[in-house]
Amino acid sequence: MSDINIKITDREGVTHAVIAPTDMAMNLMEVVRSYELAPEGTIGVCGGMAMCASCQCYVLSDNELPEMSDDEEAMLSEAFDVKENSRLGCQIQMTPDMEGLEVELAPES
Repeated sequence: MSDINIKITDREGVTHAVIAPTDMAMNLMEVVRSYELAPEGTIGVCGGMAMCASCQCYVLSDNELPEMSDDEEAMLSEAFDVKENSRLGCQIQMTPDMEGLEVELAPES
């Protein structure tokens, strides 16, 4: 099976149950963009290079995520509205392990 089910709460507070492919090397930010869950130009501004924090999200589920890279940690240290469960969506790859992932998009800064 190459698709997983995830839930994304947009910046308006609406939760969307979406299906994400695991065989296309997509990350969470790209899934949000493909489902148009954030206005164009407000998410993934840097193209997924961990350089802007526009795709910051709060991880609500207990999925085991990959360890945070130095770049991601540095970007989050400069971002607004950061919480303990903040991650950059561009750094969360859609893999079978992400089945059931639940996230909330951080407010636009």
